[in-house]
Amino acid sequence: MQIQKRRMRRRILEEGKAWSWLMPSLIGVLVFFIVPFCVVIYYSVLDNPIYANFVGLDNFLALFKNAAFLRAMRNTGIFTALSVPLSVVLSLWMAFALNSRIPGKSWLRTCFLCPLMVPIASVVLVWQVIFHYHGTLNQVTELFGLEPVDWLKTNWSYIVLTLMFLWKTLGYNMILFMSAIAGIPTDIVEVAQLEGASSWYTFLHIKLRYLSPTILFVTILSIISSFKMFREVYLLTGDYPFESMYLLQHFMNNTFKSLDYQKLSSAAVLLSVIMIVIIGILFLIESKYGEDVEE
Repeated sequence: MQIQKRRMRRRILEEGKAWSWLMPSLIGVLVFFIVPFCVVIYYSVLDNPIYANFVGLDNFLALFKNAAFLRAMRNTGIFTALSVPLSVVLSLWMAFALNSRIPGKSWLRTCFLCPLMVPIASVVLVWQVIFHYHGTLNQVTELFGLEPVDWLKTNWSYIVLTLMFLWKTLGYNMILFMSAIAGIPTDIVEVAQLEGASSWYTFLHIKLRYLSPTILFVTILSIISSFKMFREVYLLTGDYPFESMYLLQHFMNNTFKSLDYQKLSSAAVLLSVIMIVIIGILFLIESKYGEDVEE
């Protein structure tokens, strides 16, 4: 009995110590994330914060009749669909390339990580110099007899945003993939090669299966980063950019300035639901694809 009491007491002390370490983080998440999001949900079903009349889904239905919101959703969806697959595929390819025997690997890794150390304002200034109507890129294309393009005020702006997104995210994603590649069991790969498996078969059926959790993680990070490109676009073009560069965060920022809390809250809740659905689908795909991989 005394031994069991000691074990129980020790277990209670260990759990209490664990909760004491976790409590500051839990309180921070509760105060700064969970409670504010609950307030946002509350505002999304009211007509306004003053009278607080319950209107149900009317605010959400009104969003789908708002031309600015629909434009922002369309632009954000196109940009995410373009940039995220490119970011994942290119960073994975770069990780395998730098994992092979090529000269100057350390120097190349440092170069790809440099964008993480450069302030965003400096990056935006460089982008303005390159893609302005009288900028460097148009001066180069004019040498070949091409007409100048106002890259930031045409549908080419998707390309500008995608290039900026790739420049910013490829290095970090590449490091994550390189760490995951180092954890692939070499004995399984060697057995497959001895059995006559081709490089493509080994990559598709062995390496990708062990990389699937990292691919999921990098994809989620890239999706979140694609929804956070407002800062760069705002510094490039201001509150009201060209139509193809008007993103969801532009809509939310402008709605916040007009103190239209119910519209802002319903847009935030709808965006959260979309993100949850997308991430849930990605988790289902990853669990199905990597279910037979040994832990």
